[in-house]
Amino acid sequence: MDTLPDAFPSSTQTRFGAPFQSAALGPSSQGLPGMSENPEVNTRIKVHDPPKFDLESYIANYVGRTRFDRLYLIGTSSTVLSTEALKLAVAEAKSGKDVSQYEKAVRALSEVAPNEEDASLDAVWVHNVQRQVQAQSERLEQELRGYKNNLIKESIRMGNEDIGNHYYETGDLLAASKAYTRMRDYCTTPNHIASMLFKLINVSVERGDWLAVQSNVHRLRNAQSKPEDQLKNQPKMAAALGLAQMHSGSYLDAANSFLSTDVSLADTFNEIITPNDVAVYGGLCAMASMDRGDLQRRVLENSTFRNFLELEPHIRRAIAFFCNSKFRPCLDILEAYRTDYLLDIHLQRHVSELYTLIRTKAIKQYLVPFSRVTLNSMATIFAPEVIGGEAQPTSVSSPFVQELIRLVKDGVLNARIDLEKGVLVSNQTDLRTDVQNKTLESLHSFNQEAHLRILRASVLHAGLEVRAPDSERRSRLNQGPNLRGMGMAERFTRGGLRS
Repeated sequence: MDTLPDAFPSSTQTRFGAPFQSAALGPSSQGLPGMSENPEVNTRIKVHDPPKFDLESYIANYVGRTRFDRLYLIGTSSTVLSTEALKLAVAEAKSGKDVSQYEKAVRALSEVAPNEEDASLDAVWVHNVQRQVQAQSERLEQELRGYKNNLIKESIRMGNEDIGNHYYETGDLLAASKAYTRMRDYCTTPNHIASMLFKLINVSVERGDWLAVQSNVHRLRNAQSKPEDQLKNQPKMAAALGLAQMHSGSYLDAANSFLSTDVSLADTFNEIITPNDVAVYGGLCAMASMDRGDLQRRVLENSTFRNFLELEPHIRRAIAFFCNSKFRPCLDILEAYRTDYLLDIHLQRHVSELYTLIRTKAIKQYLVPFSRVTLNSMATIFAPEVIGGEAQPTSVSSPFVQELIRLVKDGVLNARIDLEKGVLVSNQTDLRTDVQNKTLESLHSFNQEAHLRILRASVLHAGLEVRAPDSERRSRLNQGPNLRGMGMAERFTRGGLRS
């Protein structure tokens, strides 16, 4: 990972009077008042390969602030699309009212293409927008004070909503969140509450506050809405919850949420996520966390999620190959789209972990039918790029063998590696021997029990039983449940034979 240096002197001021921050910081990590820092976005991953998507077609699927966030990430991460993406990011920022976004995009563009016309800061535009924003903030605050004096709940709710929308558009996310939260006391219908919670979800996603996203989704589920309203909101709730769970590292929960997303999502939530994203996020999380049976039953045979997979057929093919134990084509598909996923604002920092989980599952599944397998045969599937080259994929210093050693040490693979013979030997239990040993133990226990029963019957038949006194027998009868829990040997010892 590389961080991008600051392109402007530290004395340059923003509209808040704070110096420019590093261009490596993410969209919600500005260090500006009213905006929380996102710990995930500290450095940018540099991607040198061209992606498969067309940038303009890709970004046309989104609206709102996520358009700038995605363009800025692509511009600061991709060495191929940096200039094009940052020029679009500058244009996107100038179409809005968030001066900090514009300054950040100009700074990043000046680093990669200093000769571009857009790489210089338009101070006049910045000054005019700052003045307009300040005037509109004062006007909206004054209107809200008038609504409060009139004690009209609906007007107060709408006033807080207008102020929240204004702060959200200008980048003051903390103030926007507070304004939306104040709407709660003035919501008179379930639809008002749902609208407020969705606005809070949008702000929380922008800030990277995933706990708040999950909390607001649960509040939406518990809201007393009409069934038809709940049905309409379900796709957006499931998608938002899945996104929060994925960022929290709960890939199985995220997969379940994405799989439950209804196809009616369409473009109703494209300020956050699109149906294509649901297919990719859900497919990758499912492959990383589910076994082959669940993948077949809950993903490929899921009539609802199949509509999402049709938008991203390569994900469907990868899952189908995995379920059919064709691991090489599956891994090849994922590797071919790695660049695209590294340029995704939500996937970038999860690609490495998701791919590692999928690859580890594939190795484990590959070893299931074998008690021993040669390293060469495994390398042809899991390390084909070095076969026949100088890397010697089966030597102890090769990355592939080191990966196997790490999996064995971590207990992921119950096996041993014989480097001299070039084989991996599974430590599988011999089931036949195990069954034979359990049978012999049962026979020994049965013989011991039968011997004690025969011995007691012989004692009684010979009249050698010595009866206990009546008082002791009555006491023993009262302890009947306890005696019934004794073994035969103990009952025989206490039963009456006395020397």
